[in-house]
Amino acid sequence: MNQLGGDARSDGTSCSSGISSQEKDLAKKALDAFEVGQYDSCLAQLSSLGELRRDDHKVQLNRSVAEFYRSGQTATDDLRHSLAQVRMQVHSTAEEMDGLEDVENGTLLYNQAVLLCHFKQYHQAIAVVERLYQFIEPFEERFARAVSFLLMDLYLVTHQAEKALPLLAVLEKLSSQGSGANANGKAGEVAKDAGSQKLDTSSNEQTRSKIHQYKVRAYLQMRSLKACKREIKSVMNTSGNSIPSLFLKSNFEYLRGNYRKAVKLLNSANITEHPGFIKTGECVRCMFWNNLGCIHHAMGKHHMAMFYFKRALQENDNTCAQLLKQVGPSGKRLSGPPLCTLMADRRYELLYNCGILLLQTGRPLAAFDCLVEAVTAHHSNPRLWLRLAECCIAVGKRNSEHEAKSLQNKKGIVHSMMGQGCHRKIILVSHSTQNSVCSPDGQSAAIPVASVEFAGICLRNALLLLLPDEQREGRGTLAGDIGGVGAPEGGGSDSSEGASKSHEVELSRSAPPSSPLKRQEIENLRCSVLACSAYVALALGDNLIALKHAQKLLQQPKLSGSLKFLGHLYAAEALISLDRISDAIAHLNPENVTDVSLGIPTTELEQGGDKGENEPMENNGKLAPLCYPSSVSAARATMLFNLGSAYCLRSEYDKARRCLQQATLLIPPREVPPEAILLAVYLELQNGNPQMALQIIKRNQLVPPAKVEARKKPQPVQGPLGAPGTPASTFPPTQRK
Repeated sequence: MNQLGGDARSDGTSCSSGISSQEKDLAKKALDAFEVGQYDSCLAQLSSLGELRRDDHKVQLNRSVAEFYRSGQTATDDLRHSLAQVRMQVHSTAEEMDGLEDVENGTLLYNQAVLLCHFKQYHQAIAVVERLYQFIEPFEERFARAVSFLLMDLYLVTHQAEKALPLLAVLEKLSSQGSGANANGKAGEVAKDAGSQKLDTSSNEQTRSKIHQYKVRAYLQMRSLKACKREIKSVMNTSGNSIPSLFLKSNFEYLRGNYRKAVKLLNSANITEHPGFIKTGECVRCMFWNNLGCIHHAMGKHHMAMFYFKRALQENDNTCAQLLKQVGPSGKRLSGPPLCTLMADRRYELLYNCGILLLQTGRPLAAFDCLVEAVTAHHSNPRLWLRLAECCIAVGKRNSEHEAKSLQNKKGIVHSMMGQGCHRKIILVSHSTQNSVCSPDGQSAAIPVASVEFAGICLRNALLLLLPDEQREGRGTLAGDIGGVGAPEGGGSDSSEGASKSHEVELSRSAPPSSPLKRQEIENLRCSVLACSAYVALALGDNLIALKHAQKLLQQPKLSGSLKFLGHLYAAEALISLDRISDAIAHLNPENVTDVSLGIPTTELEQGGDKGENEPMENNGKLAPLCYPSSVSAARATMLFNLGSAYCLRSEYDKARRCLQQATLLIPPREVPPEAILLAVYLELQNGNPQMALQIIKRNQLVPPAKVEARKKPQPVQGPLGAPGTPASTFPPTQRK
């Protein structure tokens, strides 16, 4: 990140008229002392100059910068206070710059932007630097270059790579012009300033190398791997096997799917030669272990990935512990550590990575602990709120399955048996209630606990963040505000008619610490949130809310086959609970299920990269939900089982029996859910055939074995048919990117 700077002019003084030769001489001596690091001498010269020019705010600004450098860049609070005083003196803000006559305050604005950048207030810093960049022509080349690099840093850290590329083109042109001017200089001038010419040539080479690195970072963010491949060669030629160049090339190979080569490049980087985070503000060891964890996660080696993420967390904690030893005086919370180290803490980003990995590897409770801490810093990320809700749903689902497996039979059909002989009675399991982790009595649902109630709060937050900015204004803070977090800064769009228009205009939304959500990703995320919201509402007994979410899900313009299936299933269960059986039967038509894929095709523009080159990243390391139908036949069988339950509620037992018979032709006997077997038992008892009901319970299947062996070909489904008790137990899959 760019450092603070002195005045934009080479003499460090005001450009107003009436400057005496003595004042010029003092300013020149102060500048020379500052450039060689003699800050005491610089401050002495500035003090003498300040006595002559008491009302010159530039002298005060340069004095503040010199005092900050004399402290080893640790007196951050004093510098911020001094800059605020200077700004009040000149009443200068970025919005007040109306023309070229106001550019003399450019250094003040630049320094304020640097402080905002180190405080991670990136959008405020961008607003200042963008305004400053409009009046960059009168500035000295060195200062203009610093402003440009600062703006590029801000664009890249906020994932706006498409805005950084034009700046890089301008800087590259300026660098080539500067080197050409040096080469075409007069012979006398070259002989006179040979030392300065060498410095200028070295500076231009460093600038060109830096530009190539910025280009690689921008292309990597944009997933433009073909263009990135060309720039990688330039980076390796100009920087050699330096740590930044090897890390960039490793990232490039990671996106291409060459994971072993990416690991090899990381291991070849000699991280022991790095100057250290105290000087650079970057913990290279932390980044090294984190990158190894990401690569191994993509390779499907999840345990190794978790090991590397833990190592990264340990390195980050060690870094923070060393920074705490440099705490400044009381009341100055930012003073003590150097300014560049204020961004060294990456704990929340690492916890986010750990939480996603734990969730995808079937450890939702541990994932919840990581993500609930990460959301305190990244509360404006709707994707993160959805992942928290998924953790709560998975914990509730696991507890439900654990209770079912703890019963004394294979599938949880028989609860217990009482009596002996002819008085023996079989007590069946009741599946009328949802098994979930609920908050203790008297405890607020907003307290972070892996419960279904807290999942509902997380999903409401996600839906709120997916609204357009104009619709979120006036709605207050998030429903599940954790740790006093304020209202979010980012959002998406709604599925209503008015919101869809603004949604079409919106191309992306920031979602730190992950990459921004593109338009197609916002649509996919909204569908996943609506599906989970309907599931959670059913688990909590809010049938009207569940029906609303399910209907809204089915109205989405781009909906995957899996979520369309779940939308019909959840809508049907909500309608059955509301005693609207006829409406539920319409949703339970098996013909509504034509696809059960977990994603929808995206175009090359929506993927944000070169077609085909980053495809290995899309499917590696993903784990599909285990409780989701694996085929259209299995999904239609689920619909048939539920349709049979709906017919039973209307006492149409013949239709219900026909649903069961058709469903058994679509799936193997071992895949029949216990709820369907209970439905068959109920139908046999209603038909006055308790012996057949007992046979079904003993065999734990719907039809006798002889009839199962006789089945050769499945028969086509006739008309609207479907089944009971599994909708709310079907875990809603999400469209992961």
